[in-house]
Amino acid sequence: MLPPTPTSWLTKLARLFVIKTRPEAFMIIYALATGAVQRGQVYIGQYPGFGGKLLFLACMGSVFMAGGKILDCLKYEQAKKAEEQAMETSPAPLQRAKT
Repeated sequence: MLPPTPTSWLTKLARLFVIKTRPEAFMIIYALATGAVQRGQVYIGQYPGFGGKLLFLACMGSVFMAGGKILDCLKYEQAKKAEEQAMETSPAPLQRAKT
């Protein structure tokens, strides 16, 4: 048996950082949200009043935007993969012979 090549373990490592399913996406979004809430609480402590609340809302808004982008990209990639599979399984279209 041959030792693993550098590209094989690098490829396996890189696959760990690819979001493939919606539950994985929601786990990532949850992690982003907990970090944003923690950071927002720090902002409220450092900047009491309206400024701290505004920074807290900015943290939460960034999570909403990132979460939406993650879910949209995931939906796009799944649709693209389904389209590619449909193209592979469908027969080639018939062409008319020139007369």
